[in-house]
Amino acid sequence: MELRHLRYFVAVAEEGSISRAAARLNIQQPPLGQQIRDLEYELGVSLFDRHPKKISLNAAGAVFLADARDILKRAGQAVENVRRYDKGEAGHLSVGFTSSASLHVLAPKLLQQFRLSYPLVKIAVEESETYELILALQEGRIDAALLHIDANRFPDLASTVLSEEDMIAAVPLGHPLADENLGPITLKMLEGQDVVVYRRPDGPGIFERILQSLDRAGVTPAIVDEVYRIVAAINLVAGGRGVTIVPASMQVLHPEAIAYRALAPGQLSPLPLCIAYRRDLKLSIVRNFVALTKEIAAVPAHMRDRA
Repeated sequence: MELRHLRYFVAVAEEGSISRAAARLNIQQPPLGQQIRDLEYELGVSLFDRHPKKISLNAAGAVFLADARDILKRAGQAVENVRRYDKGEAGHLSVGFTSSASLHVLAPKLLQQFRLSYPLVKIAVEESETYELILALQEGRIDAALLHIDANRFPDLASTVLSEEDMIAAVPLGHPLADENLGPITLKMLEGQDVVVYRRPDGPGIFERILQSLDRAGVTPAIVDEVYRIVAAINLVAGGRGVTIVPASMQVLHPEAIAYRALAPGQLSPLPLCIAYRRDLKLSIVRNFVALTKEIAAVPAHMRDRA
């Protein structure tokens, strides 16, 4: 039994006539009649009562009609589903964010717009540190990630810079460097200061760039704590443990306990926000996500809410 047998049967049942069903299906009457007889033979059940000028469903045919319609409907849905999946219009997408990237203004806009553009795609969001997200991308556990490093350095990954943001100093309120009369913070001002570092010794991250810049400036800070996550570092700053340097997007955290101070021009280069993904980009759904991300990032910031 093939799907065409079910389509032929449903047409004859609905038309109540072989001739009208043949016209509807755009086939000849004799082959259609033979297909119906073949179906009945395969089932071992008569589905129609045949009269000189018409054909009508019998009780067994009425039962079979409901199932045949359901099978054809589900077959049609299966075809539509796989076509949507192939186009990246349906399926599952897993996206990773670093803590700092999740607070960037692009993050909520991106997720909102993707859901509007692809309502049949189920999005899973994972927040983790840079090192873990890179591993997850390499192992195929996530499809894309927003991070603050260039992933092109990894052979199987690629990334595109979406935007840049300034780095700022996070200083406990009451700390000498919290005084705005000092003007913008320079790296030299961190000489001998208690500094909280966020990084993994075995992985890439934002603070590696900061430490390299401090070293080039001849500054040796007193590292009092080293944690894996940037949010943990900010919590320590809020508790008065020391100072740190963070992306500007992080200044929404603990404003009651932290003074966020601008750095003087030329102290640190702006921090890139990148969309990272596997270099092969096999899945259409990931290609769509990356393309939409680039499109949104290209819209000037003051226009994004109107896009």
